[in-house]
Amino acid sequence: MPVYIALTTLNENGREAIKTNPKKIKANKAALEAMGVKVLGQYITLGQYDFVNIFEAKNEETILKAAVNLSGKGVAHTETLVALTVDNFTKIARKRS
Repeated sequence: MPVYIALTTLNENGREAIKTNPKKIKANKAALEAMGVKVLGQYITLGQYDFVNIFEAKNEETILKAAVNLSGKGVAHTETLVALTVDNFTKIARKRS
């Protein structure tokens, strides 16, 4: 299954929501899983991003649906990246067209 990395920065509303109710982090995980996204890892980070999440989903449509649903709450900005393993990349690179 494809793997995706989401880099999330909370806005002021998001920071306040987490401060007021930190259980929202786990609620978001449950919401993602209900949409067919498997959460492989969730990390709170220091620096440019507040969260780094690693997901698995059957396709880009599934991860897009989840991203739109969560970002529509207006509490964060998320940048989602497709992640390939080194082995996958090597296979693709060998197939040069």
